[in-house]
Amino acid sequence: MSMASTREITFVQALNEALDYAMSVDKRVVIMGEDVGVYGGVFGVTMGLYDKYGPERVRDTPIAESGFIGAAVGAAMMGLKPVAELMFIDFLGVAFDQIYNQAAKLRYMTGGKVKIPMVLRTVCGAGIQAAAQHSQSLHAIFIHVPGLKVVMPSTPYDAKGLLLTAILDEEDPVIFIEHKMLYGVRGPVPEGPYKIPFGVADVKREGKDVTVVATAWMVHKALEAAEKLANEGISVEVIDPRTLVPLDEGTILNSIRKTGRLVVVDEGYPRASFATDIAALAVSKAFEHLKAPVKLVTPPATPVPFSEALEREWIPSTEKVMKAIKDVYYFKKP
Repeated sequence: MSMASTREITFVQALNEALDYAMSVDKRVVIMGEDVGVYGGVFGVTMGLYDKYGPERVRDTPIAESGFIGAAVGAAMMGLKPVAELMFIDFLGVAFDQIYNQAAKLRYMTGGKVKIPMVLRTVCGAGIQAAAQHSQSLHAIFIHVPGLKVVMPSTPYDAKGLLLTAILDEEDPVIFIEHKMLYGVRGPVPEGPYKIPFGVADVKREGKDVTVVATAWMVHKALEAAEKLANEGISVEVIDPRTLVPLDEGTILNSIRKTGRLVVVDEGYPRASFATDIAALAVSKAFEHLKAPVKLVTPPATPVPFSEALEREWIPSTEKVMKAIKDVYYFKKP
């Protein structure tokens, strides 16, 4: 695949390019969901694809997630490559049986005879005062279910490459999670197609004193914290897993063994979370290298507030990340 020239585009444009290319090279790729066709998606990700590929391949659906996600599972079983859009991750409960009992298990239950090459795109995250039912980050629920691959990019470059891998290469269901606060973020993206393999984390910033593992929008908070702390002489390494399943444990553990300190920054709820999963990884496989307790920076265990002031306080901030990094950096064993 040719990388071609690189230019600055938004996260939304990167996703749109990936969908456009996948549809252009494989006629089995179809898109379905609420407002994905004529309207172009509630956030504009599928803009222009309905006019280019027609209503047979870009299908507006009724407001019935259990119906069209179930249809996507069936379409995948019969040889298509559906990309279904769950408008907000908060709506997963309406179609959870189709996801965790059907999509995730059918390949296993048929001894590999039935494959489910479907992608479920969905939107997570707080930050636009969308309140408690449209702002959650529920990726830990999907991580818990065997048979699902879970992707969570933080940059336009990663978004395009990972989505192309999800659509064109995977024979298992992929949950592709996009944080709404990243849609307007711009970054360098090649014009041509390229793929990013699953299970390969990206070290967004190298450092030697503290390891920070962060996801989606929190990657940018972590990088901002690392930049500010560099002025205070603290060298922070920021790791973006990119895919939560499969997880690149090796890159994370190698960094912990180098720095001896770990902070995990994630917007999911604090209990039974991705953050606690990474903490358990560190303690179970790199405990002897830890110089300080692992620190987690997450929201509190409450619904997402509607109030702008309360939501701002609820979301993990750069300042909270900086405090956690300082806590582990200056920690002295008694």
